[in-house]
Amino acid sequence: MYPLNPILPRRSRSRSRGRLTAVLSFALTFPLLLAGCGGGSDDSSSFGAGSGSGGDSPAVRLVQQPWADLVVENQIVSDILTKLGYSPSVQEVAVPLGAQALSTGKADAYLGNWWPSQESVYGKMIDDGSVAVSGTVLTGTQYAPGVPGAMAKELKISSLADLDAKGDLFKHEILGIEPGTPGNQAILDAIKKDAYGLGDWKLVPSSTEAMLAEVTRRVAKDQPVVFLAWSPHWMVVKWDVTFLADPQKVWPGAGEIRTLTRSGLKKEDPNVVRFLSQVSTDAATASAWIDAFDNKKQSAKEIAAAWIDAHPEDVKKWLSGVKTVDGKDGAAAVLGADAS
Repeated sequence: MYPLNPILPRRSRSRSRGRLTAVLSFALTFPLLLAGCGGGSDDSSSFGAGSGSGGDSPAVRLVQQPWADLVVENQIVSDILTKLGYSPSVQEVAVPLGAQALSTGKADAYLGNWWPSQESVYGKMIDDGSVAVSGTVLTGTQYAPGVPGAMAKELKISSLADLDAKGDLFKHEILGIEPGTPGNQAILDAIKKDAYGLGDWKLVPSSTEAMLAEVTRRVAKDQPVVFLAWSPHWMVVKWDVTFLADPQKVWPGAGEIRTLTRSGLKKEDPNVVRFLSQVSTDAATASAWIDAFDNKKQSAKEIAAAWIDAHPEDVKKWLSGVKTVDGKDGAAAVLGADAS
């Protein structure tokens, strides 16, 4: 599933639980990786031209961030597309670069559009028609700064408005994820506006993996921590996360995860858009993918193969009315005897 011209180097899958200095070191170097995307340019020129790697097989170029559920989902989709006769590839990029690639036709689809939290990046593109909303992958998401439940209860914190009074305990910092992520930007905007008295706080960006490692370290030492949290994810169960209320409405929030496609793809290939628009799951399934990838150390390929094998009915729903590239029944091509 990896592209010939990757935008970002693949992350190491070691789950090191190092000291905060290691996390902060990664936070300082990670933006340099992002700055180097596209050969040092802000455009998407390093994305493939769409020819794929399968000869005459139509290419389907997906974009993603290193979020376990999205990585697994793209692997499942890629495996299905391959059996349908397509040539899928996946580029791992920051959210804004992925949006630019979709809007300029350098990528075809994105199955990780958290809405409305990504509205600041995708809103205008959707409004002007350069990017189309083609389906809903999952509803009922949560996305906001959070505190482990036991700490929140002990410190009597349930809202962003409660943080600053306990600022020293939290070291006046909020742990974030990959630089360029809308969630990070919302926190930076709140700090800049001194919302909730957070003007003297700082955001500590890093990778999702490094952030979770640091939260794990602090929880083990009973040290207060506030971090960018979301559901579906195993973190919600493990730490009983309290998502902090936002009475001033400075946080974009979440609600659903959607599938976006580039303008023109539906006209060029309605079959592939039909398939992508029917890809959907639920919070429990997404959380199970994340747990298998992050905690059980299974590869995306292993998780995808096992899920497709165990859930033929779900796959059939995704493939309703979908054909192979040469016009045969899509479900039969993917599932064989399980399609009947």
